[in-house]
Amino acid sequence: MTNVHDSEHLPVGRVLPVVVLDDARLADPLGDALVKGGLTAVEVTLRTAAGLDAIAALAARGDLTVGAGTVLTVEQAERAIAAGARFVVTPGFAPAVVRACQQAGVPVVPGAATATEIQMALDAGLNVVKFFPAQQLGGAAMIKALAAPFRDVRFIPTGGITAAVIADYLALPAVLAVGASWMVSADLIAGEQWDEITARTREALTAAGGAA
Repeated sequence: MTNVHDSEHLPVGRVLPVVVLDDARLADPLGDALVKGGLTAVEVTLRTAAGLDAIAALAARGDLTVGAGTVLTVEQAERAIAAGARFVVTPGFAPAVVRACQQAGVPVVPGAATATEIQMALDAGLNVVKFFPAQQLGGAAMIKALAAPFRDVRFIPTGGITAAVIADYLALPAVLAVGASWMVSADLIAGEQWDEITARTREALTAAGGAA
């Protein structure tokens, strides 16, 4: 089954910052800090009321590919896409959300923690899944084990990942990108510590081998 929602069409780099924003007014300076640090894509979660406005603000910049994360419903997916999200990420496998994104022609990355969920993604025509929460589920070793029977699947591990372990994940051929939030943590954003965010972003890219 061919599908446009595969790794070749997912507009993310090797490091994907996962952002939780409580104030959409901070989206633009955050975007400046990420771009200055060398990143080209960002995932903004819908965990707060500011999520959709933040997606719209970042998408309007034109220098970042913006995705929507923590998408739980079809309505959220549709609103995020309307706001400018160019890809959608879900914490688990949500068939209705997957179908809605496919119908809209927008890449979707469903969460998968087990072989059964990976199989469901394949049945839906997808070959990229979010492995979440990565560190708690066994980290790089678990992905290596899952990749053995699922040779065509690419993983985006997210959850508990720091600069210390990024290289371990990206050394695996099955890993497309790594999702991380330590460089864009809520306290750094709330404190408007943009220089520190840029520094951590550069640190992440260095740990990842320099690929944005």
